[in-house]
Amino acid sequence: MGIEQAHRHYVGGGFVAGKGTRFTVTNPSDGSDFAAVTGVSGDQIGYAIAAARTAFDDGPWPAMPAMDRAACLRAMIAWLNGNRQRIEDILVAEAGVVRTSAVRAGQLDLPLKHATDLIDLFLKLPEVEDNPLPLGERFTGSTTVQSFRRYEPIGVVVAISAYNFPFVISIWKVISALIAGNCVILRPSPLTPLSSLILGEAAEAAALPPGVFNVLAEASSDGAILLGTDPAIDMISFTGSTLVGQQVARQAVGTMKRVQLELGGKSAQIYLPDAAGLAGTAGNRACVPHSGQVCVAGTRIFVPQEAKPEILVTIADMLSGVVIGPADDPKTVMGPLINDDAVQRCEDFVKIAVDAGARVVCGGTRPPRPTRGHYFAPTILDLDDMTNPAARAEIFGPIACVIGYRDIDHAVAMANDTAYGLSGHVFGKDVQTAVDVACRLRTGTVNVNGSALSAFASGGGRRLSGVGRERGIEGLRIFQEVKCVNVVS
Repeated sequence: MGIEQAHRHYVGGGFVAGKGTRFTVTNPSDGSDFAAVTGVSGDQIGYAIAAARTAFDDGPWPAMPAMDRAACLRAMIAWLNGNRQRIEDILVAEAGVVRTSAVRAGQLDLPLKHATDLIDLFLKLPEVEDNPLPLGERFTGSTTVQSFRRYEPIGVVVAISAYNFPFVISIWKVISALIAGNCVILRPSPLTPLSSLILGEAAEAAALPPGVFNVLAEASSDGAILLGTDPAIDMISFTGSTLVGQQVARQAVGTMKRVQLELGGKSAQIYLPDAAGLAGTAGNRACVPHSGQVCVAGTRIFVPQEAKPEILVTIADMLSGVVIGPADDPKTVMGPLINDDAVQRCEDFVKIAVDAGARVVCGGTRPPRPTRGHYFAPTILDLDDMTNPAARAEIFGPIACVIGYRDIDHAVAMANDTAYGLSGHVFGKDVQTAVDVACRLRTGTVNVNGSALSAFASGGGRRLSGVGRERGIEGLRIFQEVKCVNVVS
């Protein structure tokens, strides 16, 4: 057992030992037990709710000038920067983040930069804005009317993060909610809790007022249900599967909590005819980063029908050289999936897809090596159209499907033929045409000829991919209430 985390829940301004169920955190690279966590009990969750409620209702944080809150949060970030290596080691061990990959930077360097960027962006936002009343309503005889809207913190926010990008997701939620003046209870995934529990140490080092920030882990979903239904909670920010997100929304509606949900995706990669030569990289984009455990991954690859046979050969050739192995091995390019259930899901979907008429171009099985851990080979499925189940369900593993299109209208129609709407990708040498296609896609974000993940640009889903936005102005404002004030004089 590598790390004992029994005393690192952070509640009410101090560390507490869990009194709930003890559970293990598994290293997906070899299947070993990496750490033990004694989860919190229901009573401890209740105490965290009360601590956060008191801190918001009676404490200094909501009324504190934003610059002062920013100073506290910058101290948290400085502590985290000083513990980069420790955080990286945790991410490699608990989430299977390949240490030598670009994903490592996205899992560690990017969130720390985004934390600072989100603070800087918030400080530029006005606290009060004028309502655009026409002159005829502003002045009536001797009466003058002023109308303005004021942005205020919403209250106590529950942040529930996912296992695939645990540190970055927690940072986005926690920093955005805290800089807006809210108090926060962070509940990480029990599969990857350690990189979020460490935020309690950062809060302690930064001397945040008691109850302003709390982080606690549990083995089951009982506490998450309690957090989602308690009337003392004002908002839930959740990242995870669509199925669980729907449950969160149902729990929240009883007390009309605000929800921000970033859920599943089945994003498209469209290669326009003038960029068909770039489609050979599409399999690597979809399957290799974090073994396909990426909600915005472009797992539906649309290419010109006449170029499809050649593109499939190129994609398979490029994936054939991908080195699969433990996340800590410097030779590894693609690491493990989170657990054996995820591997089994991939196996099951390949069988379902083949039974429905798909052809396996490459992969489709567990690799022969490593012999320990949770691995699945990068897999490309050749599909005739969007009727195959593999083109419709989020698999959340290194599996992508390639579908040919007749013309651009056909490509757009198939890309939009989904219950999801989280992200998308368009590649084209004629940038104006590519942007025109991007504007036709019914999805929350579209990347043209590449991607950029910035704290200043929000992301979020439509339909089964969720509601609300994270990052950017919208991702900060969602943690605020709008109050309209009308003054007659």
